[in-house]
Amino acid sequence: MKLLHISLVFLVVFLLAESSSEKVTKRKKYRRRPASIEAAEIKNEEKSEEDMPVAPPSDGEVIDNRVPLVDPCMQVRCGAGRVCQVDDSGEPQCICIPKCPVETESRRKVCSNHNETWSSDCAIYQQRCLCDKGDGECKGPQYKHVHIEYYGQCREMPHCSQEEMADFPRRMRDWLFNIMRDLADRQELTPHYLNMEREAESNMTRRWTNAAIWKFCDLDGHPPDRSVSRHELFPIRAPLMALEHCIGPFLNTCDSDNNHRITLSEWAKCLQLEEEEIEHQCEEIADAEVEIE
Repeated sequence: MKLLHISLVFLVVFLLAESSSEKVTKRKKYRRRPASIEAAEIKNEEKSEEDMPVAPPSDGEVIDNRVPLVDPCMQVRCGAGRVCQVDDSGEPQCICIPKCPVETESRRKVCSNHNETWSSDCAIYQQRCLCDKGDGECKGPQYKHVHIEYYGQCREMPHCSQEEMADFPRRMRDWLFNIMRDLADRQELTPHYLNMEREAESNMTRRWTNAAIWKFCDLDGHPPDRSVSRHELFPIRAPLMALEHCIGPFLNTCDSDNNHRITLSEWAKCLQLEEEEIEHQCEEIADAEVEIE
């Protein structure tokens, strides 16, 4: 019995010792680390974040110290022959195209109003810009208003007879109305011009007038200044020159004061329409882009 009692005492002492050792171990395991170690780990984490790759900027943004900034040229529209460039003060400026791509294909050639073949449309636009800015590379003052007459190498065009020229305004009016009607059928006109086309369909007196106003507004685009430059006539002159040899001489007569711009009044007179029936009905379209010359 005495032996059994001694054994029980030893067992209790052993269990108490094990329990005490386990608590010490737990206290050591969860003991707070020194502040210096935690500070070092935080610094390493921050350094790790700095070393992480930065996502590339989206279109129209540049990265400056990882802060996205809007590109100043995003809302700038430069004219033909110009490109936008940010100057030293961070302001957008339109400069002449420094260098046009080298074109070797003959189909890229264009014929100018001086009956000269140029390697590309870029070369003509660049030359006009250089002359407009008074650059030393300008070939002469006459090139300040150089523009494209038609696509392809210059060639001898048939002579436009007096009879053809006299009938051309009527043909031009019919062509403009047919184009306007076709765009309306394809639902490619804005509601504003679609209403004008419908009026022209139901009112014969407005047929040619509305078509003439629509085309004038369509050409007077960048910037809309209630006049059409010789350059802005490009969409109807260049593609048709090979088929309608009279269109070049006809459009030249529209600029009655020879200031290289055609007003709505000159446009009406050229198409043999009553000037009092012509009024400015161009759709006011808000354009976020800013034109810089």
